[in-house]
Amino acid sequence: MLSNLHTHSVFCDGKNTLEEIVLEAIGKGFCSIGFSGHGYTNFDSQYCMQDTDGYICEINRLKKKYKKEIEIYLGVEEDAFSPVNREDFEYIIGSSHYLLADGQHYPVDLNYDCLKKCLPLFENNPALMAHAYYKPFCEYISKRKPDIVGHFDLITKFDELENSLFLENQEYNKVAEEYMLYAAKSGCLFEVNTGAISRGFRTTPYPYNNLLQILRKNGNGVVLTSDSHEVTTLSYGFEEAKKMLKNIGFDHTYILYKGEFIKDIL
Repeated sequence: MLSNLHTHSVFCDGKNTLEEIVLEAIGKGFCSIGFSGHGYTNFDSQYCMQDTDGYICEINRLKKKYKKEIEIYLGVEEDAFSPVNREDFEYIIGSSHYLLADGQHYPVDLNYDCLKKCLPLFENNPALMAHAYYKPFCEYISKRKPDIVGHFDLITKFDELENSLFLENQEYNKVAEEYMLYAAKSGCLFEVNTGAISRGFRTTPYPYNNLLQILRKNGNGVVLTSDSHEVTTLSYGFEEAKKMLKNIGFDHTYILYKGEFIKDIL
């Protein structure tokens, strides 16, 4: 069954309108589509939603218009540093896009140069920087328990572009694995996110293979998403990701259908 719950539109940093995305999903045979506009962050408004009320109204309009053709869900991607009103949405993707240092939020996924400039704040030690990223994120996951945990290891987004800061670093991997074990105890679903592949940054989904193995061993469910920012990527890399998950030992993912998360057999 085709579904994607991590979908961005012109209401935040996506390229297409909500209706254009719905029509594309219908054309591709999706059973459901969930929208996850970036929740408002008052410390960085360059990419998040400025008109949340308009976003909610438009999704509700499309729900009625296309109810016979596809299920549409009203979601949000909230940042760990800026929770939204949960009651306004049908599901929440909980993500972390920032490092907090000296009272300032530094985006980890804006570009590679920005990420590297953060290193001196952490003694030029990628493992220390990773600790500063994962600790508040995992505390948020444990307390908030979002419906889906978004791109858990987003800090590794640019790791295949030049010299690896993280994925080839044993110290980093030890830190990331310890925090994944902590986050997994929340019982949350975790997304397997192909978005960085479609944008040419990674060759594998988030989270990285070693972290996915922890989720499988712990019994956490996974949701396959594309973190789509344009209609051409609604199901990008899904078949390859499913094969990878089967090789790791997963036999199903979860999709949101008929108002609940149900198993989709791989």
